[in-house]
Amino acid sequence: MIEQQLFIASDHAGFQLKNHLVEYFLHHHINVKDFGTHSNESTDYPDYAHIIGTSISENPNQLAILICGSGNGIAMAANKHPHVRAALCWTPQIAELAKQHNNANVLCLPARFVTTVEAEAIVEAFLNTTFEGGRHQKRVEKINL
Repeated sequence: MIEQQLFIASDHAGFQLKNHLVEYFLHHHINVKDFGTHSNESTDYPDYAHIIGTSISENPNQLAILICGSGNGIAMAANKHPHVRAALCWTPQIAELAKQHNNANVLCLPARFVTTVEAEAIVEAFLNTTFEGGRHQKRVEKINL
């Protein structure tokens, strides 16, 4: 599935789903680094998006998962960082296409709109899909300004 360390972070709205996924990864022997949040207390999603965004900018081959209530805000903030291709995914098929066609390196999940079972399937699709390259490579190269 994944050999490198996987990064994960969320705001308060994604806290429970993040914790569920951390346990899921540990159960499946996936090396995961949890950047927080570590409680249900209100937090600001950009803070966590920027931690992950900076890490991905420095290591573009790294993979990460970000979670907030809708997935929108955390994706928008993460995508401000160079080399970050954060994709908001709410089905496994969207996650597959995000990896196959867009070489997404950050999966963003909408905690208020997916179940834990759905989130697991989305994560599996994201982690088990590879970038097709080819005609998609030149398009991905045009993303960064």
